[in-house]
Amino acid sequence: MITFSVQASPSDAASWCELARRAESAGYDALLVGDHPGGVPAPFVALAAAASVTSTLGLGSYVSNAGVREPALLATDVATLDLVSGGRARLGIGAGHTPAEWRAVGRERPDVAGRVRRCIAVTEAVRALLAGDEVTVESADLVMRAARLDRPHPVGSRIPLTVGTANTELLRWAGAHADVVGLTGFGRTLADGHNHKVRWRAAQLDAQLAAVAAGAAGRNDPPALEALVQKVAVGDGAQAAAEQIAEETDLTVDELLATPFVLIGSPDEIVAAVAAHRRRWGVTRYVVRADALDPLASLLPRLAAIA
Repeated sequence: MITFSVQASPSDAASWCELARRAESAGYDALLVGDHPGGVPAPFVALAAAASVTSTLGLGSYVSNAGVREPALLATDVATLDLVSGGRARLGIGAGHTPAEWRAVGRERPDVAGRVRRCIAVTEAVRALLAGDEVTVESADLVMRAARLDRPHPVGSRIPLTVGTANTELLRWAGAHADVVGLTGFGRTLADGHNHKVRWRAAQLDAQLAAVAAGAAGRNDPPALEALVQKVAVGDGAQAAAEQIAEETDLTVDELLATPFVLIGSPDEIVAAVAAHRRRWGVTRYVVRADALDPLASLLPRLAAIA
């Protein structure tokens, strides 16, 4: 089944709760909040508020920066969200990329290999804590001593894990261990520390998915594949949107429209594109921004029915 989730962030209580209700009513799978300390509202506080006005909507950070989040605190946040939402929490985690987030906590951003090692170590520690284990780690990337999560306990047996990345090593690890691999399509971080070059061409995505498949070899239940959609344009203005983004990303329009990282076109063209992404790459999950909630809502039943 094809599923869509919404990534958003609150600006005030009333509109945030209304957005959560609308997302649930429209049939979105989850409401997700970015995790950039100092740049966006605290995700788990926002998600707890959304939990209070919904009953079926999944809830998670998308994604928490393992470089600046400590496992004991992250596990407590996730378990508490699971408790107050009645078992609807998701654990979303990534290696992080914004240098300012490290500086804000008194650290310097490690190199790529260091960020990947830290992400894996933190993710393993959080999952162990959520499972009720005592965790001790002594490494250059993470130090924990006899950490436990005595309270609260997650509602269910385990909380689903999404790893968001475009890094080959982390994609391979996610293929082996995650429930969902969040394909970001991100390339090199630009000088502003926030934006990226993109890895959206078909050959680049093929390489990313080959890493996931290598990690998943031998698994009976390989992870679901999820694309982080950067732009949705339905109907009027779609062609202009495609031309603008193609120019910004140094892709041709045809290359752009072939990628799952944008959904641009008429309703029929978007349905056809999602079906094509499933056939070629196995992508069955999508995360879209808040401004796509209404434009896509009427298409969700058709998209969910894609076989």
